[in-house]
Amino acid sequence: MLIRRAFTACSGCALLAVAAGLFIAHAQQSASPVTPIESLIRVHRYDQALDLVQLGLKTSPKDYRLWTLEGIIFSLEQNPADALSAFDKALILSPSYLPALKGKVQLLFPSGDKRAVPLLTRILKIDSGDQTAHEMLAMLERKEDKCPAAIDHFILSGSLIQDHPPALEAYGYCLVQLQRMQDAIPVFERLIALLPDATYPKYDLAIVQVAAKQDVDAVKTLEPLLTPDQQDPDILSLASEAYEAEGNTPKSVSLLRQAIVLSPSNSEYYVAFASLCLDHESFQVGIDMLNAGLARIPDDSSLYISRGLLYAQLAQYDKAEADFDRAEQLDSSHSLGFYAADLAELARNNPDQALAKVRAQLKAHPENALLHNLLAELIMNQGPAIGSPEFQEATRSALKAVELKPDLVTARDTLASIYVHSHQYNLAIEQCRAALKYSASDEAAAYHLLIALRHSGQSDTPEIKALVKQLAVMHQASMKQESDRKRYRLVEQDAPPAQ
Repeated sequence: MLIRRAFTACSGCALLAVAAGLFIAHAQQSASPVTPIESLIRVHRYDQALDLVQLGLKTSPKDYRLWTLEGIIFSLEQNPADALSAFDKALILSPSYLPALKGKVQLLFPSGDKRAVPLLTRILKIDSGDQTAHEMLAMLERKEDKCPAAIDHFILSGSLIQDHPPALEAYGYCLVQLQRMQDAIPVFERLIALLPDATYPKYDLAIVQVAAKQDVDAVKTLEPLLTPDQQDPDILSLASEAYEAEGNTPKSVSLLRQAIVLSPSNSEYYVAFASLCLDHESFQVGIDMLNAGLARIPDDSSLYISRGLLYAQLAQYDKAEADFDRAEQLDSSHSLGFYAADLAELARNNPDQALAKVRAQLKAHPENALLHNLLAELIMNQGPAIGSPEFQEATRSALKAVELKPDLVTARDTLASIYVHSHQYNLAIEQCRAALKYSASDEAAAYHLLIALRHSGQSDTPEIKALVKQLAVMHQASMKQESDRKRYRLVEQDAPPAQ
């Protein structure tokens, strides 16, 4: 679910506060040139204040206080370029001058400018207890997905963030990213207290509660959102998961059906429905729903995998194999994404160029297992005839990848797929078993093994039946992991807390 929200900060007030700090620091200097300038800034007579600053700089060009005041005035007049230039001149003259450091940070921070990071670090070296600087630095670290560092600074910001919704959500996001669900719960509870009428804090809290297996609490959190006119399918889907975990399957099914009706082109909801059907052995019901999904989104590999699993549960192995094969055709480049997403994209749009790129890389790095596997994948994407020179090249390249890196599971999956397509089922079984040894949750190896065992004359053995169940469990786990990854999304805030 994507809900936009803004946190409004008074940047002018913040800059006036910076100016006030400057003047207080020099209050004892009765002859200080900054005193009349301060008075003019306070009554918003910026042009006159600027005239005094520039007059003072003519006689005292190295007065970093005056350069700082000029930066503050330009900032208040919405002239960031000149303001930054003035602050830079002040900091050249006095690198540790806090008003100049804070003034420049106030300009850079709203846009998430990375140049604010060393300035904030410098501020904290001068004053390690500056909670606002800790909060700002935490927000910038989170923006760069440096959650461990961000969490440290959020903690050091103390109680300051307790009244700042964007900071609380960013803090909660980082805790979730690091799987610290229990720590994240009170953060989102505080967010709800601050924004009782907003939907997204309750949704975020429920996500964390479901992940922490506090399903009863998640249901209580979501219940106020489950109004008859609720039109957000993500809320309904999350509630469905919580109710199912709580043991209320009828309610779970009802909510998931609503989500599908509201968003009939979202494959995740069909997959979730298939998962429910697997759990409750309602295999044909799941197949019927996936058929409806495939009528709308016919090229989604996850639907074919889910339907293939349901067919396998009914021992309709021909149909299961056809669905697994179709899924592999549609998403054969998926494994490339782990280490070469750009090539995967290139393979979809310009496969010849992708092949040329990989071959060129292999000339420079002939012992790179990943590149050999990429080459095999790209060739197989083009559907070469069995026994053709291209097919043989793909086989050699996959074998080389496995030779160079025996624990490269994706290469063993590629080789198993090649052997299945060329009806070399015993060799496919060998590669699948090896892949599962290195990665017990390798779905591709599991369904290739299912197909290979069946074609080698083991259609109704205990191993086949156990493998069908194992594959269903693998698929459900991987779908949940992917769903959880996509579900929680943090929206960048429009404005920072005030310095």
